[in-house]
Amino acid sequence: MQSEFLTLSEVAALLKLGERTTYDLARQGRLVGAAKIGRQWRVGKKALEAWLREGGEATFGEKRSA
Repeated sequence: MQSEFLTLSEVAALLKLGERTTYDLARQGRLVGAAKIGRQWRVGKKALEAWLREGGEATFGEKRSA
């Protein structure tokens, strides 16, 4: 069974970004599906995949409101 959540390291590899860049995007609220659980970040796999299918650019460059 595959996990429904990805670590920031896994997201960085998938998006071909540095881990620090991926962390910064999550912290700024610009990474779709990212949530901090305790002391660790997790990214919802389905939300990220849907965002990528839609082109990804519209929300990636804009800060999401909480």
